[in-house]
Amino acid sequence: MVISMTCMTLLLLRAGFALLVGGAELLVRGAAHLAIDLGLSPLVVGLTVVAFCTSAPELGVSVFSVWNDQAGIALGNVVGSNIANVLLILGLSALVAPLVVHRQVIRLEVPIMIGVSLLFLLFALDGSIGRFEGFLLFAGVISYVTWTVRRSRRESRAVREELPAEAQGPSNRTTQLLQIAAGLLLLVLGARWLVRAAVAIAQSFGVSDMVIGLTVVAVGTSLPELATSALASLRGQRDIAVGNVVGSNIFNILCVLGLTALVSPGGVPVPPETWAFDLPVMLAVAVACLPVAWIGHRIERWEGGLFLIYYGAYTLILFLMATGHPNLRQLMTTTAWFVAPLTAITLGISLWQTHRNGSAG
Repeated sequence: MVISMTCMTLLLLRAGFALLVGGAELLVRGAAHLAIDLGLSPLVVGLTVVAFCTSAPELGVSVFSVWNDQAGIALGNVVGSNIANVLLILGLSALVAPLVVHRQVIRLEVPIMIGVSLLFLLFALDGSIGRFEGFLLFAGVISYVTWTVRRSRRESRAVREELPAEAQGPSNRTTQLLQIAAGLLLLVLGARWLVRAAVAIAQSFGVSDMVIGLTVVAVGTSLPELATSALASLRGQRDIAVGNVVGSNIFNILCVLGLTALVSPGGVPVPPETWAFDLPVMLAVAVACLPVAWIGHRIERWEGGLFLIYYGAYTLILFLMATGHPNLRQLMTTTAWFVAPLTAITLGISLWQTHRNGSAG
């Protein structure tokens, strides 16, 4: 009976992931083509439409979680997805091909991502994200999208010429709307199955909902971002690849967390350990994007590999914290002494390469 239940749980988990990815694929394809037909630039498509659509799994999982009294999964999903988006997804995308970062992303979107991450941290000081704070966050995403789209329509003129022919897709509005509707339906069903399986796994292994949300659910709901960014990087659509990650992080906080707090009667509780460790890591990861992208305006393959090493270390610490490992403090100290100089060396090498390329030019 236990074996049967475990098999069913794993099957439910895999089916939930599959529906999330399939639904996100339909949603991204239909929404991106519709936005392009409306005259939005590729960068703005990545920052808004694609970012929102690939964040839809996080929205479905988080809202469904708070409705089922699993607020730890909801919060961990948002925080873990933001960390995974930068360290895991940008890292893997940069390994596929070095990412050229648009100046607009460096000047505007990355600082916005840092700002909303800091706002999240400040809102969590009292131990929860209440409904009023959720309203402020959700109002922020409406303002951000309105401003970004208006700016894009003023600045962009030859949108179709900027994209490869295969990216323009069907011009039939009915097809695009059907893709969006089908994608949303699959996302809702996939989110429901994924949360059920994640809760069952957490209970069987004695792992907290927060850790499951920060790892398994966060990576699972970040699969659409991973697929979209890696494919865009491979096809040379670097604006969409980087814009998708930065935009998704902004949407996760403003839209996913904001709407989740709005629909939750008691708000979203924030455990002390999350405020003390996971939220500062999320903020540090957001801040790290600025100098890495600013220096040379690109993310090299070796920098992507470094991001992946950081993500591996973060995940290991999470599981050691969950199991109460006796050497946890020693590992965290060792990691801190390893990460700080390695990051400094990385920035130093990037500065040297930028200076050398500038001198050569």
